[in-house]
Amino acid sequence: MQTLAGKKILLGISGGIAAYKCAELTRRLIERGAEVQVVMTTAAKEFITPLTMQAVSGRPVSDSLLDPAAEASMGHIELAKWADLVLLAPATADLIARMSAGMGNDLLTTLVLATDSPVAVSPAMNQQMYRNIATQENIATLERRGMHIWGPAAGEQACGDVGPGRMLEPMQLVERCELFFADKPLKGKSVVITAGPTREAIDPVRYISNHSSGKMGFALAQAAAMQGAQVTLIAGPVALATPVGVERIDVDSAQSMHDAALAQATKHDIFIGCAAVADYRPQAVAEHKIKKTDESDQMTITMVKNPDIIASVAALNEHRPFTVGFAAETQDVEHYARTKLSKKNLDMICANDVSVEGQGFNSNNNAITLYWKDGKQSLTLASKQHIATQIVMTIAEKLEA
Repeated sequence: MQTLAGKKILLGISGGIAAYKCAELTRRLIERGAEVQVVMTTAAKEFITPLTMQAVSGRPVSDSLLDPAAEASMGHIELAKWADLVLLAPATADLIARMSAGMGNDLLTTLVLATDSPVAVSPAMNQQMYRNIATQENIATLERRGMHIWGPAAGEQACGDVGPGRMLEPMQLVERCELFFADKPLKGKSVVITAGPTREAIDPVRYISNHSSGKMGFALAQAAAMQGAQVTLIAGPVALATPVGVERIDVDSAQSMHDAALAQATKHDIFIGCAAVADYRPQAVAEHKIKKTDESDQMTITMVKNPDIIASVAALNEHRPFTVGFAAETQDVEHYARTKLSKKNLDMICANDVSVEGQGFNSNNNAITLYWKDGKQSLTLASKQHIATQIVMTIAEKLEA
């Protein structure tokens, strides 16, 4: 399917081991109809040859700012104007630093300075280099300037380390390109999403919580933003970066999430309740740390029910948003999901079986079944980002129906 037909993509390759993946990336982009012009740094040519990239792209590779033949017609300016998208993959820590500083000391950085086309950056480096505060500040600078940061992924690296810093896989980058150029079905719409766990205090140092990582809710926020929506993310206590273009509200307890959700719901067209909200909280929070005593081997804590956030939003009479809930179950998934859909007056519910290893809580993957009054749709096991995109697209379809 020619999903990128007629799109002109300038692929900038810098000197990282992930450069070897660029031949596959180029081939997949061309399969989908894109024209790909490759620009390489000097270091990139140590990892993959210009001849290889010329063969797969069908175009001569540009690699020199001072090429007399190209510069006779101001070739770097022409390239900068040619692209519909500049994709930098892999983008090493060095390239990111030079762009952050506004340098133009080779062809690739000069093109970035000279283009008014959108620029997407796919970081690729050692996990410690990625975590370095200088790199993080440089990436944040590029984001503030409007560049799109695609990745990185986490996992085993060529050096043997494990952690964040892997370039997204070629098909993941292709999918990002497709989404970038696709019609934005949620353009003009606004979405509020709850994500992560809540913490219910017992005393000043202890709390009751759950295993939710927040990854699914954050993936939904990113997917909705990529589809053109204005997104507000109400996040419980998680250690996740805010997706680009998303407004974030941090909360802690179920009550604070409830208050934030009700304050935001009527301002938005869509509400997605993805957070794993505690059903109960301690009736009283001790003023000081509860001390262990020798007189008793047990502790009794009286619990009271927390407000039901998704039901409260769905029950709104005025300015009620399209309301989507989540059901994390361990058995009879469809029965419990449909019961919740009806009982809470939801427009849609996303249900998954968290008892299955490798999906759900704390996993990077998920498998979801969407239920609505007259039907359902199964989304097979895939990355949470991919699942989130499918959920968002289905919601957009239901809004148009």
